[in-house]
Amino acid sequence: MKERKKPDKARRIFLIVWLAVIAVLIAAILIIGLPRKNDESLREVMRDGVLHESNKIALFGSTVNPGLISAFVVTGVLLVAALLIRLIAVPRFKTVPGKFQALLEKGVDLFSGMARNNSPHKTGFIAAYIFSAGTYIFFGTLFEMFGIQAVTTEGRSVALPAPLADINGALAMGFLTFAMILGAGLIVNGPKGFFRALKDFSLPISMSFRLFGALLSGLLVTELVYYSFALSFVLPALVGVVFTLLHAVIQAYVLTTLASIFYGEAVEPTTKERRGTKP
Repeated sequence: MKERKKPDKARRIFLIVWLAVIAVLIAAILIIGLPRKNDESLREVMRDGVLHESNKIALFGSTVNPGLISAFVVTGVLLVAALLIRLIAVPRFKTVPGKFQALLEKGVDLFSGMARNNSPHKTGFIAAYIFSAGTYIFFGTLFEMFGIQAVTTEGRSVALPAPLADINGALAMGFLTFAMILGAGLIVNGPKGFFRALKDFSLPISMSFRLFGALLSGLLVTELVYYSFALSFVLPALVGVVFTLLHAVIQAYVLTTLASIFYGEAVEPTTKERRGTKP
C-alpha cells in the first residue's frame, strides 16, 4: 500500500506545481495589461522571413543572410562530430552494442534500408548521400531551437535561423540532390540515364520549395502566436518546439525518400541490360 501512495503523491505535487505556474502566468497577463512595443512589426518580420531584405550580417567585408552563418555552423559541427565519432567511438564498438552504438546503427540501418528498397541496383553511394542529407536537414532544423544570437549590420541582435529557412539554402539542397541524380544516371547508364533523370526537371524546384515552405510556415506560425499578446506567454515556445521537431523529422524523411526513389530510376538498368543478365 505504501508503494502505491508514492506515485499518487508525486502526481499531486506535479499538478500543484503546474497549477501554480498557470496561476502566475494568468496573473502576469492581468498585471501587465498592455502589449509590449516590438522593435519590428509583425509585417516586417514576416516579410524579412521571405525576402531577407534586412537583418544582414557582415562576413568577410560583405553582407550575408543569417541563414548562411547557420549553414557554416551546422556544417562545421557535423564534420567535427563525424570525425570524433570515427576516431573515438567507432574503434570501441562491441559485438553487444551500447546505447550510443545502437542508436547510430539504427540510423545507418534506416537509410541503408531506404536505399535498398528504392534503389536496389546501386545502393552504396545513395545510402551515404541520403544519410548525410537527412542528418544535415534534421540537425539544421533543430539548430534554430538553440537561439544563438548574432549582431546585424544595423546593430540589432537576431537569433540565427535554420539554414534551410533561407530560400538560398533550400535551393542549394534541391539542386545539389538533382545534380547528384543526373550525375549518377550519366555514369551508370550513359546519356540515356542522364536524359531519363532530366525529364524530372521540376524536381529541384519542388524539393527546394517544399523544404523552404515547411520551415517558413513554422516560423510564421510561431511569430503570429508570439505577436498575439494573449498568447505570447509560454505558448510560442511550445508551438516553436513542436513545429521544429515535426519539420526536422518529416522534411528529412521526405527529401531522402524522394532522392533515393529518383536515384533508383536514374540508375535502373535498361531493358537490353536486363535481358543480357539472364542465363
